[in-house]
Amino acid sequence: MQKKKVLAIAGPTASGKTKLAIEKAKELDGEIISADSRLVYKGFDIATAKPTVEEREGIPHYLIDVVEPEYDYSVADFKKEAEQKINDIISRGKLPIVAGGTGLYFRILLENYALPKIDCKPELRQELEQISNENLYKELCKKDPVYAKKVHPNNKVRLVRVLEVIRTLDKPFSEACGLKEPEYDVEWLFPKIESREVLYDRINKRVDIMLENGILDETKYLLNKHGRIKNLVGTIGYQEMIEYLDGKCSLEEAVEKLKMNTRRYAKRQLTWFRRTPELNVNI
Repeated sequence: MQKKKVLAIAGPTASGKTKLAIEKAKELDGEIISADSRLVYKGFDIATAKPTVEEREGIPHYLIDVVEPEYDYSVADFKKEAEQKINDIISRGKLPIVAGGTGLYFRILLENYALPKIDCKPELRQELEQISNENLYKELCKKDPVYAKKVHPNNKVRLVRVLEVIRTLDKPFSEACGLKEPEYDVEWLFPKIESREVLYDRINKRVDIMLENGILDETKYLLNKHGRIKNLVGTIGYQEMIEYLDGKCSLEEAVEKLKMNTRRYAKRQLTWFRRTPELNVNI
């Protein structure tokens, strides 16, 4: 049986993947499915560099502005909805283009990983969320040293979800994620980036533009509307502006911290995407 053709454009923040995806969509009669864990949230616009309607240039984009930020949108939610969108796009004779920077989304959707199925346990999740990142990571290293190498120690959302599976199934997450035959014929593309220094310069300039576009006012608005929910205070861009609003630092310090945190995030993204040899990450 012939596999469904999918174009995957993966890259770190500020790498130009959105522009590349739009160019390919025009060239190949495609439609774009966002693979970004923050673009799903309504109102998370400036801090996430969410492409505006004008920037989308008439190309349909999916899985953007899907849920309110109170909702804990999971990789399972993404996989289910992305598969539906892929089938719909193909049924209309067009090419699905999955584009974004969340490595886990690509891996679960396009590679041969099967998600472990467990019932939601709010009490367990709440218990895990009260534990420090350091202790969560120590527990993961003890219970699943293989998968611990794939999770950043500060990625609390991922640590909580992985340990939720481990505690529920009483087995390592790396064992619970069984392998399956990939469903798609995937062509991988990585945006052309001259060097790590060029990428970091783009990030710094993007943060300056965010400030000009009103990220501080956006943060105030979201705080007033939603309160200090974890998806807000845990998002790069908002968390630094919140520190400024709390009087913990000057605006200049908050902006420099935002640039630094974004560069570090891009570095983690590059590390993740190097695990997909077809991307040919060379910076």
